[in-house]
Amino acid sequence: MTNAAEGFSDSNVNTIELVKPGIDSFEMTATATIDLKQLARDLQAFRDPQPARSGRELAITLLPFLGLFAAIALAVKAGYWLALAATPLAGLFLLRLFIIQHDCGHGSFLRNRAINDWIGRVLGVFTLTPYDCWRQSHAQHHATTGNLDARGFGDVDTLTVREYRQRSALGRLSYRLYRHPLVLLGLGPAYLFLVRHRLPIGQMKDGWRYWISAMATNLATGLLLAALLYLFGFTVTALVFLPVLLSAASIGVWLFYVQHQFADAHWARKADWRFHEAALHGSSHLELPRILGWFTGYIVIHHVHHLVSRIPFYRLPEVLEQHPALRDMNRFTALQACSTLRLTLWDETRRTMVSFREAARTTS
Repeated sequence: MTNAAEGFSDSNVNTIELVKPGIDSFEMTATATIDLKQLARDLQAFRDPQPARSGRELAITLLPFLGLFAAIALAVKAGYWLALAATPLAGLFLLRLFIIQHDCGHGSFLRNRAINDWIGRVLGVFTLTPYDCWRQSHAQHHATTGNLDARGFGDVDTLTVREYRQRSALGRLSYRLYRHPLVLLGLGPAYLFLVRHRLPIGQMKDGWRYWISAMATNLATGLLLAALLYLFGFTVTALVFLPVLLSAASIGVWLFYVQHQFADAHWARKADWRFHEAALHGSSHLELPRILGWFTGYIVIHHVHHLVSRIPFYRLPEVLEQHPALRDMNRFTALQACSTLRLTLWDETRRTMVSFREAARTTS
């Protein structure tokens, strides 16, 4: 992972003006100047993981997930189909396992890098995500987020208005379909976790490490599915496994989308791109009910995570408590975040995300 991805970039932008939007109107209510480098230095105090806390977080996520999954499967096998109503809850626990895997990838879950990696690899069997492949692409995402000249690394494909207009009719239709909510949050997550992750796509020529990661994850997941098929049969396994996985995948992709796709998100060409500015202005703070904040591993405090990615997920709320100026930055409720799904293109002239309809009304 690059230094930029860790929050130590030698940006020549030292301060930004922090805009605090009203939660309902998004109107500016206050501004404050923040020294970005000093803020990044201050946040280093939150970097150290707490081994006992990390172990507890893993236990209270993995054990309930396994128990709930088994209970649903046993109930359905016995004919109690109503138990399938609990699959979204199991999906939330699976999503939280992915957040722990995510922290392992940043080296922030435990102090020992090797243990981090092996926990991440094991969890990747449950999340159907080859750990080493994902870790590398995610590091690139952190190092380049908001950089218009370095798109395509672990992010949602985003075109500028000019690029969209320069596409052929078929190219524009393809992009429209890709950005449709049914594809982004339905077909897309299913393809990503069931199909795309089975091969080290984009890393096939980068060495055997990524092939081994993908194939070993496939083998271990295959053995796990074989055991489920033996115990519960094909129908029960499919009825439980797929909804749990896909509910976690869809929620996870939605979270990732709203973390970087909003009207005032920061995008810039390479010459004007600065890490700290992109981290704070290009990532959102999604305000969720406390229980949903727990299930999402507080990764919704995403601007802080992007500024210093080595902060353990369970310490992110501490940052907001001790640095309240960050609480209102790019803050959205879940309802407001849903409205961002209409935003599909970056308007370089207006420096804002716009919808297809808004782009059609402009001539820039």
